[in-house]
Amino acid sequence: MATPEFDPDDNFDHTFGHESDVDEEAAQEALVWQLLLLINPGDEDSAMQQFAAYQDAQSNAGEEGDPVWLLRDAIDWKAGFFVAEDDPHALIDSLDELAARFNLHIEWDLDDDEDLDDVEVPSLINRAYDRLREYHYTLWTWETGSEDHAGWITRQHDDEALRLVAGALGFHVRTGAG
Repeated sequence: MATPEFDPDDNFDHTFGHESDVDEEAAQEALVWQLLLLINPGDEDSAMQQFAAYQDAQSNAGEEGDPVWLLRDAIDWKAGFFVAEDDPHALIDSLDELAARFNLHIEWDLDDDEDLDDVEVPSLINRAYDRLREYHYTLWTWETGSEDHAGWITRQHDDEALRLVAGALGFHVRTGAG
């Protein structure tokens, strides 16, 4: 008996081969759009503005543009944060601004500015994660390849979608829980 040329259990292995007609740029833009909708829940206008900024940056960068860094620039202080390891003030300012978009307030439990200088950024990220979970939101971080910290806030019920979309774009994500 001859073996069939097509194996139905190959999970569409041949669908996206080198000879397929998939427009990789359009597929990437679709993923970018989905990510922007996830990190701008209920605010499609902001997602659209950030998408336009991403597209402009992508067209200027050409094929050398890394979608992770182009997106970072398009969303910085609008739907995401990017702060230095030694700048807890910037993290608090950025996360307070991002949380305010959802009418949320993060209770940092800090007494005064002197205490803040002694607190490490990862500890603050964990604290913010815990506070946001009380309101069914998730604080995400992604690996920057440096000492800097970056991430965004999404609705808790979008956790799995965020993992899938961000991973497909090349973001190595984890929750702010650690």
